[in-house]
Amino acid sequence: MRASPKIAFIGAGSTVFMKNIIGDVLHRPAFKDATIALMDINPERLAESEIVAGKLVRALGASAKVEAHTDQRKALTGANFVVVAFQIGGYEPCTVTDFEVPKQFGLRQTIADTLGIGGVMRGLRTVPHLWKICADMMEVCPDAILMQYVNPMAINTWAIAEKFPKIRQVGLCHSVQGTAYELARDLDIPVSKIRYRAAGINHMAFYLKFEERMDDGSYRNLYPDLLAGYREGRFPKPSHWNPRCPNKVRYEMLTRLGYFVTESSEHFAEYTPWFIKEGRDDLIEKFGIPLDEYPKRCVEQIARWKEESKALTGDDTLEVKESHEYASSIMNSVWTGEPSVIYGNVRNNGCITSLPANCAAEVPCLVDESGIQPTYVGALPPQLTALMRTNINVQELTVAALVEEKREHIYHAAMLDPHTGAELDLDQIWSLVDKLLVAHREWLPEWAR
Repeated sequence: MRASPKIAFIGAGSTVFMKNIIGDVLHRPAFKDATIALMDINPERLAESEIVAGKLVRALGASAKVEAHTDQRKALTGANFVVVAFQIGGYEPCTVTDFEVPKQFGLRQTIADTLGIGGVMRGLRTVPHLWKICADMMEVCPDAILMQYVNPMAINTWAIAEKFPKIRQVGLCHSVQGTAYELARDLDIPVSKIRYRAAGINHMAFYLKFEERMDDGSYRNLYPDLLAGYREGRFPKPSHWNPRCPNKVRYEMLTRLGYFVTESSEHFAEYTPWFIKEGRDDLIEKFGIPLDEYPKRCVEQIARWKEESKALTGDDTLEVKESHEYASSIMNSVWTGEPSVIYGNVRNNGCITSLPANCAAEVPCLVDESGIQPTYVGALPPQLTALMRTNINVQELTVAALVEEKREHIYHAAMLDPHTGAELDLDQIWSLVDKLLVAHREWLPEWAR
């Protein structure tokens, strides 16, 4: 008889996120008796997550076993699936540092977790620990599937593939499906009637098709409606999740490139040289760009987490709603053989022929008992390929710095970042990197200090 599945959750102190993923999993009949191994370095938050996971099991009438570990290797032993969600250095001091030091040079950011100087530094802090997880997995659960929800997603995925090619991994983000919901809301069309195909790199994938299913079974291209709504001032509608973050940047890029990008406007604004510019606050106002957005979001999330954790760990019965994350779908398909389609970040390997074979690409993937199988996309429109390459340059150099342990590639990555290079001269970039390496010394690998 086949043993019940084991899921290891590394970074389980992210209690609300853990609740969503584990809640999704326990809705699946095949996982009602799973073993859920929670691991975190913070004993207090780990204990809270253990309470919440236990409440999830009871609320859903499952017989799953919940374990709590501060030892990563023990949590991973015998796992079939590994979910990773952590932030090395936390909001304080590391995220604050990634914003405040660049501001000393006049370099302003919005999120700073994917590209730009903030994304480079976050990658340098994050990848070494991901590699430690992979090393443990090779010893105690070599066939497990690693699902990582950690930024910078593309840098992480690329670096894991370089050093641990045998790890079955996928980087997961909710931007593709999340943006589809936002656009359906703008268009006032049920999302169930939307069909799309997207491809690219994480946070810079584009909808190659975005269509509405008609009553006769045919499909209608929705791009003309999106363009007309933006030009007439009807779109974007006010954000339903954060009023500070309108979608004007993405709609503007639709008019310039002919395709809609799947990541938010506040993210995209700092991946290019066109929107955040010294002395051009008119652009900030025109496109509603929320500078320093991530620190504000972190403060709000910490306050919200404190309130939610009190409610989650209290005596009340837990309400369990399914989220739109892909993790449970992947687990169910691999374990039961029931196929599903997800958007995942994987080694490109020719899926997108116009991008480097070794980069991390975000493409549709078929999932079944064989695992995660990326689908062939072919060449992207040349303007999209060219734009993605400006970001891939930074990712490639950051990964090269990590794999080769070459400190000079950190400077090269910063120099070639589109936003940083547009704002700072070479001496400023070198000084900025120097300052950040000193400030992050405690969190960096020794070769980078």
